[in-house]
Amino acid sequence: DLDSAIEQYEPLFGPFQVMDAPDMEWDYRGSPEVSSLKIAFADSGPVEIELIQWIAGETPHKEFLEAGREGMHHLRFIVDALEPKVEQLAQAGYRPIWTKRFAEGLAAAYLEREGDPLIVELFENHHG
Repeated sequence: DLDSAIEQYEPLFGPFQVMDAPDMEWDYRGSPEVSSLKIAFADSGPVEIELIQWIAGETPHKEFLEAGREGMHHLRFIVDALEPKVEQLAQAGYRPIWTKRFAEGLAAAYLEREGDPLIVELFENHHG
């Protein structure tokens, strides 16, 4: 429940900006999948806080909820180029599970590795 999460965390992180992300197609575990999310962003110094409410579709967020989990889901790292960093992390056992190239210079990927509950997000953004 994004509204409840915002109410809980706004005193810590300040105001959140809310964004709907409906009907977005991602590559999810090797297949195209359309999903919908509701997302809120806030900044705490140099750290961006992202709250996500799953709405529809197969996503890592739905898997997380279905496993009975809540709380921290993933950690984002800003990268200059997505694909080389995905290849680099493969050497450490990470594999991409949810990816999307939105445009030239704008892409995201979630990666997981066996036995590690934390998902790593890589985010390439040359658009500011």
